[in-house]
Amino acid sequence: MGAVISDATSDDVIPHRPSVFLSYARADRPRVAPIADALTSAGHEVWWDALIDSGTAFAKMIETRLNAADAIVAIWSAASVQSDWVRDEAAHGRDRKCLVPVSLDGTAPPLGFRQYHTVDFSSWQGQADAPVLQSLIRGIAAVRGIEPAAWPAHPLSSRPSRRILLVAGGGTAVAIIVGGLLAFKPFGAAAVTNSVAVLPFANLSGDPAQAYFSDGLSEEVRSALARNERLKVAAPTSSNNFRSRDDDVRTIAGKLGVAFLLEGSVRRDGKAVRVAAELIDAATGFAKWSQTFDRQMTDIFAVQSEIAYTVAQALEIEVAASTLAKVPGGTTNVAAYEAYLRGRAFFDLSADEASDRAALAQFDAAIAADPNYAAARAARSRTLTAIASQFTEGSALRPLFDEAIAEARRAVKLAPDYADAQSALGYTLFNGRLDVRGALAPYERSRELGGGNADVLIRYALYAARIGHVAAARTAIDRAISLDPLNPRAHRTLAAIFYADRQYEASIPPGKKALSLNPKMGVAHAGIGDALYALGKLPDALNAYRAEPSASFGLAGTAIVENRLGHTGVAKKALADLVAQFGDAASYQQAEVYSQWGQVDAALDALDRARKIGDGGLAYARNDPMLDGLRKQPRFVELLRSLGFE
Repeated sequence: MGAVISDATSDDVIPHRPSVFLSYARADRPRVAPIADALTSAGHEVWWDALIDSGTAFAKMIETRLNAADAIVAIWSAASVQSDWVRDEAAHGRDRKCLVPVSLDGTAPPLGFRQYHTVDFSSWQGQADAPVLQSLIRGIAAVRGIEPAAWPAHPLSSRPSRRILLVAGGGTAVAIIVGGLLAFKPFGAAAVTNSVAVLPFANLSGDPAQAYFSDGLSEEVRSALARNERLKVAAPTSSNNFRSRDDDVRTIAGKLGVAFLLEGSVRRDGKAVRVAAELIDAATGFAKWSQTFDRQMTDIFAVQSEIAYTVAQALEIEVAASTLAKVPGGTTNVAAYEAYLRGRAFFDLSADEASDRAALAQFDAAIAADPNYAAARAARSRTLTAIASQFTEGSALRPLFDEAIAEARRAVKLAPDYADAQSALGYTLFNGRLDVRGALAPYERSRELGGGNADVLIRYALYAARIGHVAAARTAIDRAISLDPLNPRAHRTLAAIFYADRQYEASIPPGKKALSLNPKMGVAHAGIGDALYALGKLPDALNAYRAEPSASFGLAGTAIVENRLGHTGVAKKALADLVAQFGDAASYQQAEVYSQWGQVDAALDALDRARKIGDGGLAYARNDPMLDGLRKQPRFVELLRSLGFE
C-alpha cells in the first residue's frame, strides 16, 4: 500500500517543503508510522494512505500523489517485497529517478531495485538523532538535487553519517546498506573517472580469526584491478585507513583521490563462502554495480577475477577476460592460498620479530602446499630480509640475506612477469648484498610491471634516488603517492629523494607529512634533522634528532650537531652511547659522525667495517651529504666502485 506526502509549501520556512510518498505494506503500518512522524518533524510534508479521505478514489489519489512527490520512499520488508502495490510504486520512483529505498527488517530489495543503496532501519528505535534517519533525509535531498543545508535547521543536519554494511539473512541476496552516503556533490577533476579504491572487505563469519581471509581477499581483488593499466587503483595502506572509520563515501573518496569505492563482505561457513561486492559512485553515493557470489572455496580464485573484470566493465574500461584468468605469481591450491593470506596478515603487523617469524612459518606452509607459488616465495624473501635487517647481527646476517636472495630468484624464475617478485629480488640484492649493479635489472623490470603497485614503486624510487636517477625516482614516487596518498612511507621516501638531490628545504614538508600520518615512524624525524642541519638550523635539527625513535639515527645526529655547536663533551658522549648500544652494527652512522667531525681516517675505517659486515647503510653512500668530506679520498672512491655505484 502507499503512503503519500503532500506537496504543500510553507513560505515562512522554505519556498518548497520536500514532499515524500511512502510506499509500504499495510502489515508494517505500526513500524512505518514513526518514520513518517520523524520525517514530518524534519520539515517534510508526509501524507500516507491513512490520510485518504473517505470516499476518495483510492487508485486515482495514489497516482496523483506519486506524480506530485519529490521523493518516493520504498519501505522494503518481508511483507512488502511480496506486494505488487509496493513494487509498482517503487518502479514509479525508479523511473522518475526519485526512489529512496529503506529496509524495515533487513530484507533485501527485490530484483530490479538492488542497484540503489538501501537505508537499514531494522535496529531503529525511533530516535530523532539516529544516523539512519539522517541518511534517509539525505537520500531525499539527493533525489531532489539539493544539499541538506537548504533545509530548515534541524538537530539531525549537523550529525555525521556512518557507513553500515549489512548482509541480509536467507537466500542469496546480500544488501549492502550504507547510511549517510546518499547526497553528495561530485568532488571534481581531482578524481578521474577510472579511479577506484578497494576498502577492506567486512568479515561476517562470526569469527575474528577469519579476518585474515576477508582482508586478503580484498587485497587480491585490488591487485587484480591494479593489473589493468587503464585503472587507477588506490593502494592498500591508504584504503585500509577507512576500515572502521565513520567517514562518508564522499569524504573517503576525496581523501583517496578516487571516483569510485568498492566495498564488500565475506562470510565463510566451512568450505562454503559468500562474497558480496558493490561499486559505489562517490559523486552520487549510489551503487553502479553490486553482486553476490555463493561459491565453494575451490572457486574463490574465479571470484576474484570476476569481481575485477566486472568492476572494469562497470567503469567502461575495456579488458579481456583472459588477462585476468592467469594471475602472475598466483596459485590454485586453496591450502597454499590460505597459508599465504595468514602469512601476509602477520607480516603486515610489523610488530616484532615474533610476528615476522610467524609470517615466515605461514609462507613456508604455503610453499610446501604449492612449491610453484611465486607470490609466497616473494613474500618469504621480503620476510627474511626484514628479519635480517631488523633483528639479526654478526655472522647470522649474511646467510639470511643469501637465503632471501635465493628465494627471490626462485620467485622470478616461476613468474618473471610478477612485479612483486622482481621487486623482492632488487630489494634483497641492493639492501642485503649491496649489489647495486645486480639490482638494476630486476628493479627496472618491477617498475615496468608494477605501475599500479605503490609498494613496488616506493622501493624502486628509493633505489633510483640512491643511484642518482633522481628524475626516475620522482616519477615513481609521484605515482606511488597518487595511488597511496595516506601512506607515510611514500611521503618519507619523497623526503629522502629531495634530500639525496640536495633539495633540503623541499625535503622537510613531506617528512612532516609522513609524521602526521604516523607520529611513531622511524627515521622520519632524523630525515628532517638532516635537512635542517644542512640548512644550518642547528637547534631545530637537534630537536628533530632528539625526537627520533630509532636510537642509532638519533644518537648519530645528536653527536654531529652538538659538535658543530661546540659542545664537544656532549657530542663525544652521544657517539660513545652509539658505539656501546650498537657496536659495529652502526658502523655507517659512526662514519657519518667522524666525517662531519673532520676525522677522515676514522670515517673511512668505519666504512670499511660497514662493508665487511654488509651494513645496509652503505646504500646511502653515493649521495649522502654527511660523507661529502670523504669524496676525494681514494679509499672512498674505491668503496663506491666496489659497491657498483661508479
